[in-house]
Amino acid sequence: MKLKQLSVFLENKPGRLRELCALLADNGINMITISLADTEQFGILRLIVSDCEAAKSLLEEKGFVAKITEVIAVEVSDEPGGLRDVLQVEEAAEISVEYMYAFTIKSGENAVLLFRFDDMDKAVTALQSAGFKVLDRVALFPNTEN
Repeated sequence: MKLKQLSVFLENKPGRLRELCALLADNGINMITISLADTEQFGILRLIVSDCEAAKSLLEEKGFVAKITEVIAVEVSDEPGGLRDVLQVEEAAEISVEYMYAFTIKSGENAVLLFRFDDMDKAVTALQSAGFKVLDRVALFPNTEN
């Protein structure tokens, strides 16, 4: 139920993001979704890619600092209050959101959000018990092997 996410410590200078994107593209790795949180000199780029392990190796070979973490993809009703409903479940289970971002795809009529919680297993259990659909890699990437 958890997905592998690639986090990259990215220097905030012209061309660095393009360099990373070109490296992945030149090696046939597709970026499924992306989030960039910046600070003044460095940012944290979070990616869901078609082959996380290969992407990490490629980036490290080129001097990027990369790490694989786990996130949960949750199907959320795409209407006012959809996110609030997920957060109510997590609050009741006393779980904190470390960060989140939206997926670029939808699941039917629903949006898909990615979450990192302080207790990932507890979060999955709480969400599923409340009737939320936690998507696995096969549901999100039916045509990829990783």
